[in-house]
Amino acid sequence: MFDYTFQWRQAFRALPQMLEGAVVTLQISLLSMALGVAIAVLLAVGRNSSSIWLRGPATAWVEVARNTPALFQIYMAHFGLGSFGIYLSPFVALLAGITFNNAGYLCETFRGALRAIPETQVRAGRSLGMGPVQAFRLIVLPQMFRIAFLPSTNQMVWAILMTSLGVTVGMNTDLTGVTQALNSRTFRTFELFALAGVIYYCIAKAVMLGARLLAWRLFRY
Repeated sequence: MFDYTFQWRQAFRALPQMLEGAVVTLQISLLSMALGVAIAVLLAVGRNSSSIWLRGPATAWVEVARNTPALFQIYMAHFGLGSFGIYLSPFVALLAGITFNNAGYLCETFRGALRAIPETQVRAGRSLGMGPVQAFRLIVLPQMFRIAFLPSTNQMVWAILMTSLGVTVGMNTDLTGVTQALNSRTFRTFELFALAGVIYYCIAKAVMLGARLLAWRLFRY
């Protein structure tokens, strides 16, 4: 028979601590996206390269990132590297795992965007005296980011949600880690995790709304 007694007041008293954890969650996800974007641009260039020395490693990164669980990647960063004497803190291991995953998925998004840009634009830039790097930086990259901007926001949301996996490697300062610690002391599982779910939902919706507004502001013309 259902006889559970809800105690929402106790959960709401923990809200300030959970919001502090949400700030850490945002920090990790933003850092992982910034690093992931930088790496993904290099991977996308490598994937489109005719050189096997560039295309091979880039393809291997993407294949592993996209076809293995994110939890496995975080475990390898935290526990796997420890086998070789490289010990990462839960924060760094979580950041490394999410960054690795982000870079793999964003690479394919960027690669598709690169293929959507006509080669004639690059040739036009070269005819104006631009070098290959300058033409890529001034002509290709801005258009690539414009095409890939909105699809990349999905990866940002995914990065936010992936931070919850940090609890499996001892991360206790993000939203899920704080919620788990509170739950172990109060045993108000439903109330605390329901509240955490609402916070995750609000963060994700805020990111999507912010991205749409930013895209409207930047790409109106």
